[in-house]
Amino acid sequence: MNANGFVFKYGDNVDTDVIIPARHLNTQDAKELASHCMEDIDADFVNKVSLGDIMVGGWNFGCGSSREHAPLVIKTSGISCVIAKSFARIFYRNSINIGLPILECEAAAEAIEAGHTVSVNFDTGAIVDETTGAHFQAQPFPPFIQKIIKAGGLMNSLQSK
Repeated sequence: MNANGFVFKYGDNVDTDVIIPARHLNTQDAKELASHCMEDIDADFVNKVSLGDIMVGGWNFGCGSSREHAPLVIKTSGISCVIAKSFARIFYRNSINIGLPILECEAAAEAIEAGHTVSVNFDTGAIVDETTGAHFQAQPFPPFIQKIIKAGGLMNSLQSK
């Protein structure tokens, strides 16, 4: 499983209320929610994001509330992977639960810039900044988590047994 896309980059402590502002949580429609993804820090994000793009963040990405809406709107907006220096614990687990691939790699998150093109190999954890040619190594998920992500989330992986 691989990803390749244009990079949207954000800083440290991007919280779940910035990823999907609470004022929009009056629907369960994932596409409607995704239309508001990142709007409080990047109003044009939803107009620029394309299927397969990659999000890069700093320390403590996804901090804040425990709602699964945050990784869901990132995935539904078209983002294929989030790379960050670190993730908030609950965001990390919620991402796996809904099938959003996330990788912790401090060096990659530091070096990769907005607008670069990045490729990711989820099986090996290899990250390549195609714009600069720089290579980075993240810890790949173990096979059982890769299975969950490939199935599109925890519930789908349980149903496919």
